[in-house]
Amino acid sequence: MTIQTQNMPEHIAIIMDGNGRWAKKRNRPRLFGHNAGMKTLKKIVRASSDFGIKILTVYAFSTENWKRSEDEVSGLMKIAVDYFTSEVKELHENNVKVNVIGDLKRLSPKVLDAAQKAMALTENNSGLIFNVALNYGGRDEIVSAVKALMNDGIAADEVTEEMLANKLYTAGMPDPDLVLRTSGEKRISNFLLWQMAYSEIFFIDTLWPDFDEAAYLELIEAYQKRNRTYGSA
Repeated sequence: MTIQTQNMPEHIAIIMDGNGRWAKKRNRPRLFGHNAGMKTLKKIVRASSDFGIKILTVYAFSTENWKRSEDEVSGLMKIAVDYFTSEVKELHENNVKVNVIGDLKRLSPKVLDAAQKAMALTENNSGLIFNVALNYGGRDEIVSAVKALMNDGIAADEVTEEMLANKLYTAGMPDPDLVLRTSGEKRISNFLLWQMAYSEIFFIDTLWPDFDEAAYLELIEAYQKRNRTYGSA
């Protein structure tokens, strides 16, 4: 396998799907799968940094995920707190900048505090930008951006794509070059709707807890073989 360093994706976005099914196959509760998925995330963040990826954005919790059982939501929020508190030291030591994106107002004070502390500690780091989409929804993000433009007093006929992009949670960042969804599902589930207009999208059957560095390298190699035309061909 040959990775072309001159043709690396700058920004990779991942829909980490399949934790529940992974756990069910083992006759374990869904949270067992989510904990296994968190271990995979640790490996992929480390690999992204090692590979020289500049931005990694992961879909951790959507605005629709609140509809899940109270036990699962509570468990997912505990995992988020545990991740931010236990991993932030290593992330900081490896020059990773943590950026939590989404509508953070609905998060509990405990989750919000852990997220804000992780962002504050790593805000001056210059390595991998690690975006964690938490209580994130693509449509909600676009509506919020439009409202922000209106609050700025921008007239409708003055609005440009650049103006709107600068009001998104990913303002100032390049759009994802590569979007991955694991688990075999072929939909984007309200993730980065504006940003992935010209992304190369990959759907793979592997459940997220089974995804590893070797599969990640294969994905990047497959991306490098694609001819990106951005609608010109």
